Amino acid sequence: MKLHEDIRYIGVNDHEIDLFEGQYAVPNGMAYNSYVILDDKIAVLDTVDRHFTSEWLLKLATELNGRTPDYLVVQHMEPDHSGSVADFLKVYPHATVVGNVKTFLILENFLGKKAVDNRLEVKDGETLTLGSHSLTFVFAPMVHWPEVMVSYDAYAKTLFSADGFGKFGALDVDEDWDCEARRYYFGIVGKYGNSVQILLKKASALDIGTICPLHGPVLSENLSHYIGLYNTWSSYSAESRGVCICYTSVYGHTREAVELLREELGKNKCPKIALFDLARDDMAEALEDAFRYDKLVLASTTYNASVFPFMHDFVTRLAEHNFQNRRVYIIENGSWAPMAAKTISNLLALCKNLTFDGTVTILSALTDENRAQIAALAKKLCE
Repeated sequence: MKLHEDIRYIGVNDHEIDLFEGQYAVPNGMAYNSYVILDDKIAVLDTVDRHFTSEWLLKLATELNGRTPDYLVVQHMEPDHSGSVADFLKVYPHATVVGNVKTFLILENFLGKKAVDNRLEVKDGETLTLGSHSLTFVFAPMVHWPEVMVSYDAYAKTLFSADGFGKFGALDVDEDWDCEARRYYFGIVGKYGNSVQILLKKASALDIGTICPLHGPVLSENLSHYIGLYNTWSSYSAESRGVCICYTSVYGHTREAVELLREELGKNKCPKIALFDLARDDMAEALEDAFRYDKLVLASTTYNASVFPFMHDFVTRLAEHNFQNRRVYIIENGSWAPMAAKTISNLLALCKNLTFDGTVTILSALTDENRAQIAALAKKLCE
């Protein structure tokens, strides 16, 4: 794939994978992106997962057309991107590996201290000249590993953005970018919003015409849309008005409560309602929508003097991903000693700027009083 007169895409599509990073369902597979700049000097930017090394090396050789790469730039050491470094160096032993001090520390952890003979250790803001093209390295620690850096080619106005602006899904599948990029961001990068904000500020000084991520499609149109979403996501702002309802239920009474709430929200013309049964639905999608909308309802039974396990898992994920700047509402159920609301509040205690704006307590089954409370809650949610 030709991205510029001198830049080629040499990534691969993975339709063998079922869970990315061992936990995220990827029904449309994954793309592992890699690029090569063919100038006076040749630079390869990142490799691919080791299961696709042969396919990747063949693509690279085709683009090289008999030439030899001078540099391998390693922007991110996660194995889905660095998994073919060792095999690359077997084929091109004289190539220089470019990275920062943390890159080489982690590389040695994976491959051993003698894995790289030729290395160029770069510092933040340094530039590597290839001819017409020059790569300026911008460090992006904790987006989302400590060694991450991105590379900017001023000649082509191209930002090679590492895992930034990535998404789930292989490139030979047509699907909405926003949805799978959002799920990818909050699941994988979302904890490190402050680091993303720092990178966005650095990137704002660059004249960017194309973004080349390590996952997902190359972005060259309507860049303000993608950058705007990243700014919203990384600042932990709500993307849009709406209510995300996440629940667990044992015998159906809590489910009955949230279904009533959804019905009442509809009557009040709530702009958007997302409903998740945490025992059955994709928890990563629930996490995505909890961050997407400005209000969150958590509904759960009490269980072992705490909260039902799937809800405990989900609330823990919220806290671990720096959930903040939201209004939270709780529906708890307990036959003799309701503890769900207290447990949820305690689990979210360290999250910033959360407003707990109401709790409905059910004792086993819904009463007329509960129904009235849920109707009132719906009106409050739609204000």
